[in-house]
Amino acid sequence: MVDQLLDLYGQEEYDGHGAVILYLNKVSIRHMERDFGRRPVSRLAEYFDVYKVKGMDGQTITVGHRNCRVWRK
Repeated sequence: MVDQLLDLYGQEEYDGHGAVILYLNKVSIRHMERDFGRRPVSRLAEYFDVYKVKGMDGQTITVGHRNCRVWRK
């Protein structure tokens, strides 16, 4: 389930080593609220810190929870 949410709504960022990191940010959460409604998305709040790493061929490398904040430029 979380894999599919990240594929549909996740923000993509290239890691510089040939992989793509997918994560949920504020904009992607707002898109989910628009599609599903606020209450169902608020029940998914425990999964907002999930990330997924995909290879350039589209294969999933890993999925996990972030332990600390990732600073973006």
